[in-house]
Amino acid sequence: MSTIVRVGIIGCGGIATGKHMPALARLKNVQMVAFFDLVEERAIEAKMQYGSEMAEHYTDFRDLLANPGVDVVHVCTPNDSHSDISIAALEAGKHVMCEKPMATSAAEARKMLETAKRTGKKLSVAYQNRYRADSLHLKTLCEEGELGDIYFAKAHAIRRRAVPTWGVFLDKEKQGGGPLIDIGTHALDLTLWMMNNYEPKMVVGTAFHKLGTKENAANLWGPWDPEQFKVEDSAFAYITMQNGATIFLESSWALNSVNVGESKCTLMGTEGGADMDNGLRINGERHGKLYTTMVDLDESGASVVDGKLESEADIEARLWIESIIEDKDPIVKPEQALIVTEILEAIYKSSETGEPVYFERKE
Repeated sequence: MSTIVRVGIIGCGGIATGKHMPALARLKNVQMVAFFDLVEERAIEAKMQYGSEMAEHYTDFRDLLANPGVDVVHVCTPNDSHSDISIAALEAGKHVMCEKPMATSAAEARKMLETAKRTGKKLSVAYQNRYRADSLHLKTLCEEGELGDIYFAKAHAIRRRAVPTWGVFLDKEKQGGGPLIDIGTHALDLTLWMMNNYEPKMVVGTAFHKLGTKENAANLWGPWDPEQFKVEDSAFAYITMQNGATIFLESSWALNSVNVGESKCTLMGTEGGADMDNGLRINGERHGKLYTTMVDLDESGASVVDGKLESEADIEARLWIESIIEDKDPIVKPEQALIVTEILEAIYKSSETGEPVYFERKE
């Protein structure tokens, strides 16, 4: 295909204006040619700021997908529409970058994957935390065997009081859940990727709605409305993989804990361990002695393009567009994102039933 990739933006809200469009605008081989939003003013504003000279705006995403000048779409809409829009885009012959989570149910995510395979179009999910400097360095250490066989891990997504009170974050129907599906999904994706283990066996999960009922609660973005708070405020899970490896997942928007941190993981292997609590720390044993090392992630190891340091959003956009131009697999494969969605769904199901959820072994 042409070295110029023409992108359509579906959903011009906060995640599009805060991440996708600014990152795409910094790529010389990208033109944003189409913008959809249910609020026409938002689509027009995005077009005026980021659009090419002949860019169009739409209030029906199907009209955008009918535009033959669009090669790729970025789906930046509420979670409940990810599947329908992504499938329609793939059927229309577009490559798709979908915001996380892949879908609100495993069945919908599987349909997305099946459609991508049938149409031959690329599908990826926006798990940008893989591209942080600490994540990239730790992934290299994992691949080189520095930690050995990673058999226990923790996936961290904990906020003390940072409930998002705007948009549809508190709407269970639109979002499919609360912090687990919002920020827990990032921590789980990062952990599975580091372990290179996508074969779950069993999940036990618990979701809580304890602090969401509070009136006039202290919160980073102002008090929430308890009447509108329809999702969990915390969720935790114990995940066992087919090879016996175990993951503990913790996620919360509002927890009475000063130990916070999100999109982080702790790994423990046969040769060493690692954590991201306060920078990247590696521990192990050498010459009969234990050691602990803080990794110096200074700017010398960062990715630089045109003399400027790349953010994780910039790297995500660049590598995604490169995968299209060079016809190679995206970094975040839809098969991996599907497993994340399957595990999240199992956590919610386990919490509702009070029973463990088992997975069939995939041959």
